[in-house]
Amino acid sequence: MDSLTQIVLGAAVGEVVLGKKVGNKALLYGGIAGTIPDLDVIANFFTDTITSIELHRGFSHSIVFSVLMAPILGWMVNNIERGYQLGWKPWAKLFFWGLFTHPLLDAFTTWGTQLFWPFDIRLAFNSIFVIDPMYTLPFLICLILVLFFNRTSKTRRRINQIGLTISSLYLVSTLVIKGVVNRKFEEALVAQNIPYLKISSRPAALNTILWNANVETKESYWIGDYSFFDTAPIQFTEYPKNRSASQELEGYPNVQRLITISEGWYILEEKNQQWFFYDLRFGLIPRKDQPPFFAFEYLLEKQNGKIQATETEKTGRDAQYLLAVLWKRIKGNRL
Repeated sequence: MDSLTQIVLGAAVGEVVLGKKVGNKALLYGGIAGTIPDLDVIANFFTDTITSIELHRGFSHSIVFSVLMAPILGWMVNNIERGYQLGWKPWAKLFFWGLFTHPLLDAFTTWGTQLFWPFDIRLAFNSIFVIDPMYTLPFLICLILVLFFNRTSKTRRRINQIGLTISSLYLVSTLVIKGVVNRKFEEALVAQNIPYLKISSRPAALNTILWNANVETKESYWIGDYSFFDTAPIQFTEYPKNRSASQELEGYPNVQRLITISEGWYILEEKNQQWFFYDLRFGLIPRKDQPPFFAFEYLLEKQNGKIQATETEKTGRDAQYLLAVLWKRIKGNRL
């Protein structure tokens, strides 16, 4: 999830663990704990594109990381906050839960987390977008209200519990919504006589009303979307796999790594004598007066007998146009 959401979650968890003893310091250190796992983005400055993707939400988002780092951070903060005379263990408990709840929340997103690192298991429920105001805003409002009450206040604890409860119930509801949406996509595929191998659905940006689906068939991928306000049938667009044309390229180790990252949801395409790798898991981004492009596209270039990947750049104009199209699509396709 986005940094603000993780700070809010970490702060709320910190309040539960130590709020009664250290007041707003619990929010501060909980918020810090909630941001630490995402420091893995520093790898972007020291590694190539593919390696940084592999590292993202890996070790720093695991149970192992939480267990190892919590005592270290607890010891450090105990030395800074000697006045509370708590010892390192209560601080370590705060940091453990702040660190651990971060990847738990991320597991509900499309990218997922390697919660069980070093085992190669990526947990991704694909039920919430990385930025969702419906999850964050009520949580944030409750956390701000908490700041105005004394650390021993029962009202303070109750407000924090309300924020945690609302956000948790919303998170669970996204799994129920996803189940309903999957049924809609399956019914549409049957009605349109599209025999499929598997389906992967995910919410569109900023909401859980509009959903996208990737559908794999033997020779193609079909991509469609569905809003709960739709009255028109779901429409799917076909994207051929073209595996025979890209067979030689797929033999390169770095391309194999990208295929593994994409969990098999990919297309290799040649455009203007250049090869591109499309990760289909994150859907399409519309552009004004131009064909849409995939959210994660990588230019593949041969250098010294190896394939190097560079992520294609996204512009602010793309984002602005996306929001306008998104809002229109959320309101539904009408018959």
